[in-house]
Amino acid sequence: MNDKTLYERLGGYDAIAAVAENLLPRLVGDPNLGRFWAHRGEDGVRREGQLLIDFLCDRSGGPLFYTGRDMLVSHKGMNISDSDWTAFIGHLEATLDHFGLADPERSDVLAFIDTTRDDIVETA
Repeated sequence: MNDKTLYERLGGYDAIAAVAENLLPRLVGDPNLGRFWAHRGEDGVRREGQLLIDFLCDRSGGPLFYTGRDMLVSHKGMNISDSDWTAFIGHLEATLDHFGLADPERSDVLAFIDTTRDDIVETA
């Protein structure tokens, strides 16, 4: 049995930061998902990137403390749909492929991210 946290198995802060820094431009540049960042300044996008890093580090068992709002509050009213979520997961998988993340860490990351889905996707 592996006693390491997901944070440790992923390679810690630098590895998680690299994933976030690869993922965010994919999302911002997506023809459909880019609408969520269309009116954000460069500094706002950078801040959002740091919040993403902090969230992932904290929730994967790392030593950082996430100080942002919870997923439900921060995504409420954005009208994020099932198709938006599917596109996001596609970009996440492409990022994980880019870094060659192997199972079981890949499965653990996808399962962990899936726990946020109900707070992010708005159902009519």
